[in-house]
Amino acid sequence: GYLRLHDIYNLNLPADLVVLSACQTGVGKQIKGEGLIALTRGFMYAGAVRVVASLWKVDDVATAQLMAEFYKQMFTDGQTPAAALRAAQRKLSQQPRWRSPYYWAGFVLQGEWK
Repeated sequence: GYLRLHDIYNLNLPADLVVLSACQTGVGKQIKGEGLIALTRGFMYAGAVRVVASLWKVDDVATAQLMAEFYKQMFTDGQTPAAALRAAQRKLSQQPRWRSPYYWAGFVLQGEWK
């Protein structure tokens, strides 16, 4: 079945990091008096310390390369998630095929960045 926002709010998820590497996972619905309600907010409410999400429709191939480099930066090079995402985005942006920000700038980290 589908994972819905209200299901996420009911989770107990004390995770250091949640990565939502799909299209527009950081975009949600504007609720008057509440602000933006999106998957990111749901995971943080459930206990995630930080969430990586996308702000627009992303290219599958570019995202696969970005995520591979992101995880390498964290697990092999010992970077924090924020530093790893920044390094992965910079590396992708230096490749001629992926130079346009469309391919690498759509991912953001919300929550604890240190």
